[in-house]
Amino acid sequence: MKLLDIYILRQFVSTLFFAVCALILIFIVVDLVEHLDDFIDKKASTQVIIEFYVNYIPWMLKLLVPIGMLVAALFSIGKLSNLSEIIAMRSGGISLFRLMLPILFFSIVISFGQLYFNGWIIPETNKRKVAIEQQYLGGSGSSTTLSNLYLRDTPLRTLIMEYYNGSNKQGTKVTVEEYSDEIHPRMMKRIDAETIRWDSIAQQWVVMDCIERVNDEGVMRSQYYSRKNIQLKMSHHDIMQLQRSPEEMNLDEVKQYLTVVSQGGKDVRRQLIDYYGQYAFPFSNVIVVSFGVAFASVRRRNGLALQIAAAMIVSFVYLVFLKIGQAIGYSYALDEAIVGWLPNIVFFIVALITVWRTRS
Repeated sequence: MKLLDIYILRQFVSTLFFAVCALILIFIVVDLVEHLDDFIDKKASTQVIIEFYVNYIPWMLKLLVPIGMLVAALFSIGKLSNLSEIIAMRSGGISLFRLMLPILFFSIVISFGQLYFNGWIIPETNKRKVAIEQQYLGGSGSSTTLSNLYLRDTPLRTLIMEYYNGSNKQGTKVTVEEYSDEIHPRMMKRIDAETIRWDSIAQQWVVMDCIERVNDEGVMRSQYYSRKNIQLKMSHHDIMQLQRSPEEMNLDEVKQYLTVVSQGGKDVRRQLIDYYGQYAFPFSNVIVVSFGVAFASVRRRNGLALQIAAAMIVSFVYLVFLKIGQAIGYSYALDEAIVGWLPNIVFFIVALITVWRTRS
């Protein structure tokens, strides 16, 4: 059986490699045709263009690997079926479950590898890709400054800042407001300061030239401070995270970002569902491979074309259900993790049923 497993897996891996390389090449050619004028106008060197697409390929792989896995399953198993090799294997007592075992094991390994790749490698390459995009494909370049910030530090505390410079960790025109409760908010304290600075050693905020107003039984009493330490849950790092796109954050940073934002009372249910969906998406490899093997293992008069069409339709329905399921989950009181994984759970069950029905 070891030789048979190696034979099946070799067929699958070689087809997967060819399919993914072909899809990436098509993707690059189409994108290059679209943006070549922009690169030429900005006088981008060949080295810059190559660097851009080297950092673009990981993002392509995120989308193309599941497609490549489906194509590989259809063509490799379909080839074995058309050559009557699957019939010979089954005549020797090998079931469909045993036949697909090496491919299924390989797809699980790829899924875990893609989870790490999607969640931690791609955000790093996206940073470099975005930097080139901003310089050569429009945009003003990366910046460490933020303007007109209005943040909820906690459900009862807001932070307003006209301008924040991340390089020197200092902001200007700052207002901090604290309220009594969420249902019937009444201002209990307000601080207006000219500048605010993050003390990296003490790990806290310091405001300068500030006026603190405190509600003392309905009477607002004010006091001036040339320098005052204030307690905020949000740190300098948390504020700088706000300027980053989620595509440039790894999954740990996304989770931290959502925690910070939710502390201020913002509803992050939609973002949490997307977050858990990112964990679920790589395991679509297992689902599409299961469908591909099930469809391609049965030899039909119409040949491989019908099998490819059927598997593609099922995969398309899966992707549609992925979006619809998340949209439904936004409105109902289901756990975010369940909503994120729900399409995978449903279609994995459907894939198992399909394999079971075509096992003989």
